[in-house]
Amino acid sequence: MSTDEPQPTDSASASATAPPRAAETPRSLAEALRSRDDDALSALLRARPDLLTPVPTDLTQLATRAGTRASVVRALDHLDRFAQQVAETLAVAQDPTSYDEVRALIAGDDGAAAVEEALPRALATLHEQALVWGPDDRLRLVRTARELLAPAPQHPSPTGLGPTVAEATAGMSPTRIQHIVTEAGLPSTHDPVSAVESLRALFTDRARMSALLDEAPAESVEVLSRLVWGPPYGQVTADPARHLRWLLNRGLLLPTAPGTVVLPREAALHLRAGRAHRAPEPTPPPVVAAREHRPQVVDTTAAGQAYTALATVEELLKDWDEGGPAVLRAGGLSVRDLKRTAVALDLPEPLAAFWVELAYAAGLVASDGEADERYAATPAYDEWQELPAPQRWAALATAWLTATRTAGLIGGRDGKDRTLSALGPHLDRSAAPEVRRRVLALAATLPEGTAPDPESLLARLRWERPSPASRELRSRMAQWTLNETELLGITGRGALSTHGRALLDATADDATSPAERAVAATRAAQLLAPLLPEPLDHVLLQADLTAVAPGPLERPLADALAVLADVESKGGATVYRFTPGSVRRALDSGQSASDLHTFLTAHSRTPVPQPLAYLIDDMARRHGHLRIGAASAYVRCDDEAVLNEILADRRSQGLRLRRLAPTVLAAQADPGTLLDGLRGMGFAPAAESAEGDVLITRAHARRTPPRSAPEPVPDGPPLPDATLVGAAVRAIRAGDLASTAPRKEAPQAADGRLPRTTAAETLATMQAAVLTGEAVWIGYVNAEGSASQRVIAPVRVEGGFVTAYDHTADEVRTYPLHRITGVAELADD
Repeated sequence: MSTDEPQPTDSASASATAPPRAAETPRSLAEALRSRDDDALSALLRARPDLLTPVPTDLTQLATRAGTRASVVRALDHLDRFAQQVAETLAVAQDPTSYDEVRALIAGDDGAAAVEEALPRALATLHEQALVWGPDDRLRLVRTARELLAPAPQHPSPTGLGPTVAEATAGMSPTRIQHIVTEAGLPSTHDPVSAVESLRALFTDRARMSALLDEAPAESVEVLSRLVWGPPYGQVTADPARHLRWLLNRGLLLPTAPGTVVLPREAALHLRAGRAHRAPEPTPPPVVAAREHRPQVVDTTAAGQAYTALATVEELLKDWDEGGPAVLRAGGLSVRDLKRTAVALDLPEPLAAFWVELAYAAGLVASDGEADERYAATPAYDEWQELPAPQRWAALATAWLTATRTAGLIGGRDGKDRTLSALGPHLDRSAAPEVRRRVLALAATLPEGTAPDPESLLARLRWERPSPASRELRSRMAQWTLNETELLGITGRGALSTHGRALLDATADDATSPAERAVAATRAAQLLAPLLPEPLDHVLLQADLTAVAPGPLERPLADALAVLADVESKGGATVYRFTPGSVRRALDSGQSASDLHTFLTAHSRTPVPQPLAYLIDDMARRHGHLRIGAASAYVRCDDEAVLNEILADRRSQGLRLRRLAPTVLAAQADPGTLLDGLRGMGFAPAAESAEGDVLITRAHARRTPPRSAPEPVPDGPPLPDATLVGAAVRAIRAGDLASTAPRKEAPQAADGRLPRTTAAETLATMQAAVLTGEAVWIGYVNAEGSASQRVIAPVRVEGGFVTAYDHTADEVRTYPLHRITGVAELADD
């Protein structure tokens, strides 16, 4: 059944998206949908994908589903501001109404060219989404939308209008109504209905209404001016003032409850000069330019920031390479671990949280799933590191564009007043990808090198999606998007870069296929590649025990240098400092002094400074002179004087050393503590195995088991592709044919229902249909006990089965005869 009452009329039907197939006005939404062509039905299913789940069996079920509250609310929320205003206008107009009446309500008495020009487009949108149906002279808003948007004390209309005179006077005594009519200067009538109509006619007559208001006291006009644009309700005492009584006596204020009065809709419209809205917004606000730059400057700035983004993610994962912070019991990072990560990255905590979330969204970091659960890099991180820099950037940027996790929420509170933590639950916002794409799409409408004004961009987004439920969050997400695009290098100096425009094509909408996204992402990487600096294979060694990398280094060189030296500063050039501890770290990793000299000579454009050579040789000479193993722990050294020096040092008292032999000391501390203690005293001990060999210590990278990137949380059903929509339209048409196919008259059962045919009658009718090639109507019960009606053309009957072409399913099927409840011939027409 359709959700709207049949309204018989003989005017021609006129859908906004397709002309009707019949010369009759549709009596219901189902009939209006039936008059559409396949393209119009496809447009409806694409605009409202929730109607596809599951695929409706026929057009009547599609109309019923399109009128459900949840579906209508979702459709209204996705309208732009002017389309919403038109729907709100229809909700306060008569039902049905005409195009001219809607135009008068939305444009007002004076008219507005922009409003009249935009009205057909807005009505076409409402028609396409099945929120409005009927021809131009009998437009109907679907009942559920009218209930949501019509004025009511519980939920005032967005227009600010109140109830009509007829609605406000319902239940009022006939005597009181006649008194109001008389006070308004109208002749008394013989019944309340005609009296209410007489009052309504007065309020809708511009000339007579103006004459009535000319007689009103100034205080009364002031009261009306406060109520005219809403809310239309006010409070009065049991003994109202003279100016209020003047309004009450003439029906300009009508009582709705004890102490409450309302301004009738017709009177408010006169005071508003016929406008349902104070400020119609027929056209979207333009996105204006804030600054203009040369496109080359924008691209190079964005490329520099893209390189910084890659370096930041690599530094983050390197910091977590041997195992990152622990996972909270409720999931996510603790505040302390986020602060520690921010210090390691030398960034504010909100920025550190963004990079952590980005690495997680790209599948580069995840929890390891162990009993003592910690975050660590995934195997995908190693694969990502092997990619060229432009492709690594494209992977990060694409992951950001499509992710529903929103880093800007971190540190806020959820609905249960719990703090939202990085990598924790409850950070998904399904609208995030759509907002990000829309922000970039609006920026792309400006000339190259032009940065949009943020306020104008936010105003445009609010016009496109004005729903109060999501407006504030969408505005916040848009502001976060503007900041994050700059961090990622998608924009430069606020303007969309060339590679950013190509990346936008990679995720144009949810219906874009993965192959199309991959092609567009590759294109963006190709545009970025010439702008990124080439990796260098050399550094510049300086006499103050530092090395300067004038640009990004090749990965093997950067990894080796990170072991041999400590990073002192970063920026356009990275400065590394050599210290005794860093050189010892390199020796601990198994390298010899000659290896280090060879490495530095091969990768330095300047000679190896003498202080650095002395530092390496000195640390190598002392490295391993002391040997530490496990007794609990011991120290052995061929030089007794060194052991004597250790025992005499007060700093060794905490290690509880005692001499076992002239060249051996025993300790009650474990080998690791002993190593750290002696190194703190200025020695360079080396650990040894149980066999007496020097242990080579390397940093072991910790990896999680294979993990996939988190799936985005969709904003409702996904957008269907053309194949699915086409198949759904064919199925709906076939089901509608089966449900509306005319049948021949058959004897009626006593209870008025169509009687079932016997097995013999079913078999005989099927065999006759095979011979004549005609289609028949059947009732069928499947194995799950679900009954359905079908139109089939039998091809063969044998072995208790009938093989037929099923018009409902649009395919050949085989049905057991014992599951066919009855059969009837179709009418000749």
